[in-house]
Amino acid sequence: MKWKSFVTGIAVGAVSGYLVNEAVKSKTYISSDAVLSKVKKAFKEETTVEGSWIQIMKEDYEKFPIKTKIYRGGVTCRIGNERKQYEFIADAYTGTVVDVYPLS
Repeated sequence: MKWKSFVTGIAVGAVSGYLVNEAVKSKTYISSDAVLSKVKKAFKEETTVEGSWIQIMKEDYEKFPIKTKIYRGGVTCRIGNERKQYEFIADAYTGTVVDVYPLS
């Protein structure tokens, strides 16, 4: 075997491995538990969290140009003497919260 062929094979293998790794990482979902923990941590910085929930099944989400998979969840917290409930939508790929809104 010639050194030129050997080095070319290693280079092609390394580049292919890198590209496959990036493709797999971009299509990997974050667990619903990790997303809920992240949301609860953010709420705990502002108030006391009394309860929380998250759907394990991912949903399709589309808002004009954005199409992704999401988790829906909710948090119950105490603000002063009032109990408030909030629902959130989080991106299933990144865990980023897309929207939070109060429930009446």
